Amino acid sequence: MKIARVQGTEFSYPTRRSVDGAGHSHPGPEIQARLALLTITTEDGQSGHAFAPPEVIRPHVIDAFVRKVLVGQDAFQREQLWHGLEHWQRGSAGQLTDRSLAAVDQALWDLAGRALGQPVYRLIGGYRDKVPAYGSTMCGDEFKGGLSTPDEYADFAERLVSRGYKAIKLHTWMPPVSFAPSVEMDIKACAAVREAVGPHIPLMLDGYHNYSRVDALTIGRALEKLNFTWFEEMMNEQSMASYAWLADQLDIPIVGPESLSGKHHSRADWVKAGACDILRAGVPGVGGISPTLKVAHLAESFGMQCEVHGNGAGNLAVCAAIRNCRWYERGLLHPFLDYDEVPAYLNQLADPMDAEGYVHLSPLPGLGEDINFGYIEAHTLRKY
Repeated sequence: MKIARVQGTEFSYPTRRSVDGAGHSHPGPEIQARLALLTITTEDGQSGHAFAPPEVIRPHVIDAFVRKVLVGQDAFQREQLWHGLEHWQRGSAGQLTDRSLAAVDQALWDLAGRALGQPVYRLIGGYRDKVPAYGSTMCGDEFKGGLSTPDEYADFAERLVSRGYKAIKLHTWMPPVSFAPSVEMDIKACAAVREAVGPHIPLMLDGYHNYSRVDALTIGRALEKLNFTWFEEMMNEQSMASYAWLADQLDIPIVGPESLSGKHHSRADWVKAGACDILRAGVPGVGGISPTLKVAHLAESFGMQCEVHGNGAGNLAVCAAIRNCRWYERGLLHPFLDYDEVPAYLNQLADPMDAEGYVHLSPLPGLGEDINFGYIEAHTLRKY
């Protein structure tokens, strides 16, 4: 199947999620946000789709790189096409990002699944059709009744357990919150949640990303006493040596790297350096489903878990296709928001969770997203 067309469609949709000055999500008044749908279509009319921020798949990226590599090529040659795009990154002056690669790679996987009438996770290999989820909170805030105190984290954790989550990950306070970062507040929040949910619910912490070694060690030792399951991105991940130092000091597993660039290459270096105990990769961050699978198989070769970072259809497909991933990250969650509310551009959630805390994979072909094409067409801002 030869690729005939690559198109971006930017559209608006209502949301109550806002972003602070440091890029962290919080609840807010309803706004009209923007999203883009990348569509790859073959000569015989088969199409695959992937959502991404408009900045990630803007017209320049599609014109200068994506169309040049994809149009006229076999849509099933995903690995070849991914490497063809990746080759352009060095000379793109930073314009062709890993997130751009991820959008293209997901659309190609979606196309293959739709063309063959199979969900992507089964095309990959298929290990399970439901995945246990952990509830991943939004970052702390200063909203009364939200996530502004350790007690509010504890109250929300109890609600998450009642909803069915069998594990919870806390994102604590970060700038621009007035008192952040705070080692003391992070530890208090973790202690309050542990007391609220009891000893048997696995808990994790993803705190401030730029703590010093000493502060990270202090928090890590407190988490060990609270029997937390892992400690995540507590220092700048560009310093692999700092993570190797910390992992050597602590018994609690260190998971990473989350946001570090370098795809599967940098993650291989982390394994070699002993900088983490659990490997980390997410589809948008490392360049797509294809390189995320490389990371997962790398981890498996060393007897390590690979915990997939973030939510979304692509990440869920990987979680269902591999054995060495314990949970799907469902979130971000907040007392003021209903995660189970279906976005206007979908007909149903891509990651519905039952009362026992399992997210069930969609039987729909492709990535399993039931896209509301009518809504997108009615709210299109531009096509390119």
